[in-house]
Amino acid sequence: MKQQHYDLIAIGGGSGGLAVAEQAAMLGRRVAIVESKRLGGTCVNNGCVPKKVMWYAASLAHAVDDASGFGIPARRGVTDWQALVNGRDGYIENINGYWDGHVAEHGIDHIDGHARFVAPRTVEVNGVRYTADHIVIATGSEPIVPALPGAELGITSDGFFDLQEQPGRVAVIGGGYIAVELGSMLHTLGSEVSLVALEDRLLERFDPMISRVMERNLRSEGVRVETGRQVTSLSGQPGRIGVQCVNGTIEGQFDTVIWAVGRRPNTQGLDVQATGLELLPGGAIPVNEFEDTAVPGIHAIGDVTGKLPLTPVAIAAGRRLAERLFGQRPDSRVDYDNIPSVVFSHPPIGTVGMDEAEARRRHGDTVTVYSSEFTPMRHALSPHSPVTAMKLVCVGDEQRVAGIHVIGEGADEMLQGFAVAMKLGATKADLDRTIAIHPTSAEELVTMKQPDAGQEDCRDVDTGLEWQEAC
Repeated sequence: MKQQHYDLIAIGGGSGGLAVAEQAAMLGRRVAIVESKRLGGTCVNNGCVPKKVMWYAASLAHAVDDASGFGIPARRGVTDWQALVNGRDGYIENINGYWDGHVAEHGIDHIDGHARFVAPRTVEVNGVRYTADHIVIATGSEPIVPALPGAELGITSDGFFDLQEQPGRVAVIGGGYIAVELGSMLHTLGSEVSLVALEDRLLERFDPMISRVMERNLRSEGVRVETGRQVTSLSGQPGRIGVQCVNGTIEGQFDTVIWAVGRRPNTQGLDVQATGLELLPGGAIPVNEFEDTAVPGIHAIGDVTGKLPLTPVAIAAGRRLAERLFGQRPDSRVDYDNIPSVVFSHPPIGTVGMDEAEARRRHGDTVTVYSSEFTPMRHALSPHSPVTAMKLVCVGDEQRVAGIHVIGEGADEMLQGFAVAMKLGATKADLDRTIAIHPTSAEELVTMKQPDAGQEDCRDVDTGLEWQEAC
């Protein structure tokens, strides 16, 4: 059987696989990527990039709704879904084309097909065997569809990007960030949305302040939020789907049901047992702090490891792994502390570091919390006024900033700079010494004065007026 050898083979052409392959090639190594689909992976094709295009569309829809309050004559009609989809898909195709050319320019071989291990450092693709000194598993994750009666009537987040028509009535099943993103986006674009979550609160893994404000904002916008509902089955037919739960049926029938109940590592079909490697429960590949598995020469990065499922994390892990293997940087690895993340909901969420509960578990009575809720100036004349809320979690006598949590207009953009400050060990005093940029929402993070005593600071950041409903 024909066989070829490389210094490194990346299984998966997503963010992590492309990053490790590119860095290894730049360091002069012979590299291949095995991928059967379009290069770019979930982020480019079925995740953050097309999602952000849709998020911008929804943000523009919100702006049109708010325009009349500012004296701008504008009225929104029905969303031209097909035009939006065509524009989005064309944008993604350009990115795919870029990666095809980029891989070729760097001398990286693109092997089109599915890889499966036949030995520790040997994979087979389309009947051809390839060996490498180092093989990096970067196959990402895939949406979960629960094994319930009628589950096939629903679609996943992948299926969402295949929709050629905007659904009128949608049930999004799940309470995590993907469910909240899709639900708020569809509602803003004109769909009638019900969020059906098993958990008692949305965004259970986030600080409770984020959950509370997000749910209140969604409800005030007209999204139906059903928490504490365990779905047992779907029934009916496409276009007329019913959602049954342990404690009753969700009212009405839905054009579309979207499963957003989590993702699982994409390790099926890899035959990793041929290497002697054992998977974790749920299918994740166990790795150490350097992204090494227990089998020499086999590594894993990104979502497939069960670590933080974020595109920049996979990219950083890939680059640092290649630098360690080929760039004479033996200590190169990712620092997984204080990694910022954003939820592209409406309004968006930005968070970095520990939430209040985790900080109190670790640091006890040395934790000081500052928080604020207000109506941002962006909505001073708007017919709807989503709440902005912020929380600083500080620890120790020096009040080192250990967590920043923001929900509101601009949270996605403002968090990056504050994440840098946290990484550098910023304290509350450092924030206090920083001159605020006025009038902005971000200035609230450097002007909070009183520790939280159980009563939220309910002022309008620009006028100083109390906003009683927030309390």
